[in-house]
Amino acid sequence: MSKRISILGSTGSIGVNALKVSSHLKDELDIIYLSANRNAKLLIQQAKEFQPKAICIVDESAFSDVQNALMHLDIEILTGRESLLELAARDNVDILLNGLVGTPGMEPTYKAIEAGIDVALSNKESLVMAGDIIQKAMDKSGAKLFPVDSEHSAIWQCLVGENIDDVRCLILTGSGGPFRTRDITTFDNITVEEALNHPNWDMGRKITIDSATMMNKGLEFIEACWLFDARPDQVEVLLHPESVVHSMVEYIDGSVVAQMGNPDMRTPIAYGLGWPDRVESGVPLLDLVKTGGLHFEEPDLQRFPALALSRQAMETGKSASIVLNAANEVAVEAFLNERIRFTEITEVIDDVLQASEWILPDSIDIVLSVDEDARRRAQECVNKLK
Repeated sequence: MSKRISILGSTGSIGVNALKVSSHLKDELDIIYLSANRNAKLLIQQAKEFQPKAICIVDESAFSDVQNALMHLDIEILTGRESLLELAARDNVDILLNGLVGTPGMEPTYKAIEAGIDVALSNKESLVMAGDIIQKAMDKSGAKLFPVDSEHSAIWQCLVGENIDDVRCLILTGSGGPFRTRDITTFDNITVEEALNHPNWDMGRKITIDSATMMNKGLEFIEACWLFDARPDQVEVLLHPESVVHSMVEYIDGSVVAQMGNPDMRTPIAYGLGWPDRVESGVPLLDLVKTGGLHFEEPDLQRFPALALSRQAMETGKSASIVLNAANEVAVEAFLNERIRFTEITEVIDDVLQASEWILPDSIDIVLSVDEDARRRAQECVNKLK
């Protein structure tokens, strides 16, 4: 019997790769729901190919185009943010893949978990913003989270069959992005085009900028603490420019278990959707001989201050990681729009963190309120820098 799958963010990088995996496993995965933010053209193509029961185009101005294109098909067409949340909570699926980017992905994760639906999670912000709330919802509903980020999937695979008490530390790897070896005195002159030129991975614009600042790894650090119930001092970050070792787990006996593979998101997606079985992903096999040497190095926190800010936020607790994430999203958007310099991304984040007071975010409404306030203050910082 095939697994019934819901994919939120089907037109984004994760969603497109998930559908490639689905095409490769036609008899094992059944696409029930799809959603997109505003890419109506691609959503229409996907709906025609995969024939889901329902789709949601969040951008209401695109609804009529989608409706007209699919009127001859037996597909329910929804639109708007509230419809997306309702779709996320529909429990006639076996697993929901959340491939949404940024803060808008947090609430759908919560809604799905609350409804008892297992979630294959790519959206980092879900746990960065609401880790404790989502964990409590999981305890109540019995739903599970399956990480499909390459790093967290790697750690998950390295932990299978092991006693969590035997773990000394979790080691997240990161390529270091396009600026690992660039002269740090030139960072003020980094252009948007240069920052979007990742050496190993093909990703969306926001996450590619996060990779360039290494905020991506900082958010993954926070997420790893929640996913694996780890203390901040149990999670380390290493630079690994080849992006072959996707992460590692070090055990108390000195053993280090690593997960390796070609840098292709179809591998962790297939593992998350296929669990507990391994399924073919369509990714070419890793040729270790051609790969050659593997290199590792400590990250330079002067070069990548986002790593230190993320650790600081997790150690502070309460609402700090919500503020960190909100300020980062505002600053990254400002950089992409060429309103601030590359180095000013982390300056904005630091300024907002330094001026914040921390509260306990014990409801989704409080999380969203803290997020909104942090965004307002981050925008004020951006406006001063223009």
